[in-house]
Amino acid sequence: MSPKPLQQGNLSKPTMFLLLGFSSAYRAQMSLCLCFSLIYLVTVLGNLLIVTVIWLDAHLRSPMYFFLGHLSFLDICYSSVTLPKILRDSFSAQKTISFVGCITQIYFFLCFGGSECVLLAAMAYDRYLAICQPLHYPALMSKNMCHCLVALSWLSGSFSSLIQAFLTARLPFCRSNIIDHLFCEMPFLLKASCSPSAPLNKAALYAFAGTIAMGSFLLTLMSYAHIMRAVLQKGAGTWRGLTTCTSHLTVVSLFFGAGAIAYLVPHSSSSKEMDKVLALLYAVLTPMLNPIIYSLRNSEVKGAIRKALHSGLLQMSTKGSGVATEQPPPSLWQG
Repeated sequence: MSPKPLQQGNLSKPTMFLLLGFSSAYRAQMSLCLCFSLIYLVTVLGNLLIVTVIWLDAHLRSPMYFFLGHLSFLDICYSSVTLPKILRDSFSAQKTISFVGCITQIYFFLCFGGSECVLLAAMAYDRYLAICQPLHYPALMSKNMCHCLVALSWLSGSFSSLIQAFLTARLPFCRSNIIDHLFCEMPFLLKASCSPSAPLNKAALYAFAGTIAMGSFLLTLMSYAHIMRAVLQKGAGTWRGLTTCTSHLTVVSLFFGAGAIAYLVPHSSSSKEMDKVLALLYAVLTPMLNPIIYSLRNSEVKGAIRKALHSGLLQMSTKGSGVATEQPPPSLWQG
């Protein structure tokens, strides 16, 4: 049975929400399921490959790849918040989610998204130190500093999302328990609230989200502004260092650009299907594209992947003959 809609003017907490998903124009549910399954498979396998290669290859024990490994892990978590539920709903006529499940999904979606914002800013700061402060880089970007920056990204995302989820859960709902979206997302859930204090709560919610997103974006812009100034002043000597930023710049543009279009650009009431497509862009496609971007545009990552594949094939070929392969000792932290 479908959940009963809330009566107009009745302030209460619904026990269940109905997710509309795509409209009836998208009748090919199996095609959608196949597409989402392929996206999720590529996302998980691609990011797992990046994490594994960085963990195994001693030449990638540097701060830049340390951050990249955590970014790939975040992308797996980020896509796992929404895609499994979307896949399950592809087989279901009634796409329902409990109130607790909806708030939980909002919390983890904001947590991983906010953590990724801060981590991308930390990666930009790492490139700034490597290019603009090369002599002091090993001391400034030490192993302890890298761990502190990663911990900061997780803590800031967790703290901000906890407050946003708590404030959202306290809002009364009086219009409807129907969410015209693919998954529980804060702006769509806020539309169902009509408490007199709802505008104040909404302002607080957007303030927390904006602080994390805009603060991280501005720090990233500042880092690359200093990098470009250093490149223009020092000339050709720093151009090679700038090439290490291209993958990160592509990921930053994709992540923040998709989020800005979805949240900042006004949409008409008739563009609901476009809102869902934009949600897929920043919540589903971006985590899938990140490992592809880094593997295609980074020669060290491509070399490490080829080396890992070659080592795996070599071990498989020598395992049957009983020939032991010598494992290189793990390298020390670099930089």
